[in-house]
Amino acid sequence: MRRSIHVSGTADMAIAEETPKITYKVPKKRHPVLQFAITQPLGAAGLVFIIALFIAGIFAEYVAPYDPLELDYGAMLAPPSWDHLMGTDAFGRDVFSRIIYGARTALAVGFLSSALGSGIGAVIGVVSAYFGGRIDMAIQRFMDILLSFPIIVLALAVVAVLGKWPIGGLDINLIIAIAIPMIPKVSRVVRSAALAIREMPYVDAARAAGYGHTRIIFRHIAPNVVAPFLIMFTAFIAQAILLEASLSFLGLGVTEPTAAWGLMLSGTSQEFYQQAPWMIIFPGLAISLAVFAFNLFGDSLRDWLDPKIKI
Repeated sequence: MRRSIHVSGTADMAIAEETPKITYKVPKKRHPVLQFAITQPLGAAGLVFIIALFIAGIFAEYVAPYDPLELDYGAMLAPPSWDHLMGTDAFGRDVFSRIIYGARTALAVGFLSSALGSGIGAVIGVVSAYFGGRIDMAIQRFMDILLSFPIIVLALAVVAVLGKWPIGGLDINLIIAIAIPMIPKVSRVVRSAALAIREMPYVDAARAAGYGHTRIIFRHIAPNVVAPFLIMFTAFIAQAILLEASLSFLGLGVTEPTAAWGLMLSGTSQEFYQQAPWMIIFPGLAISLAVFAFNLFGDSLRDWLDPKIKI
């Protein structure tokens, strides 16, 4: 009896030794930036251009070869050359230097107006979704009124009413005018996301625990709508840059002698566009590339953050 048990035990040990060990390799988690670059190459290219634009704007004093306000009447309407890479304007100012400094103006106005409009719109959207009922109805009808006006018309009306309020080289009223048309669009998108979050169990638990409306809105609902907020914020930077250029072109935005892309397209550029087409081509190209880069990055960010979209 003992012998049979011994044989059986030996056989089990042999089987256990022969059984191969199964090991699982946990894949290394890539850095989010690297993962974004691999899965969204076009968005990564747009991000690289945006970073380059930021660097050029922040360090414009070191990147630009000339002072953007320096007049050189001996080099008026000079064509592109090694001395002036993008030529000069009707006052002899270097176009390349003005485009570099114009990036600072475009990014400052774009980011501030987009942050202001997207932030206010997000708060309004979350509040509207949380309270619902008559409050939601009243807020959304007011948003419909703002949406009924074209963006450029609404911005023109705000600029005409508020006038100019320059602080630190930036027109605060211009930033407000560009931000206002963004509010209803961001509000709609954030509200739709907050409506689903409002019904989550943890929100009901917060209500049952006796937390106030402010705490529930900003601690439990608002953090969960960050993804659509970031997407709208990024997308509206491009729109803000384009709107700032349009208002400056019409004479209602940035004024001389500040370097701004839209301003470079107006004034003497319209008079000498046949004789010096570079005065229009290069600023227009800068606007187009900046808007295109932000749109690429915004669309790619949306695809990357949205789990419903297959990458």
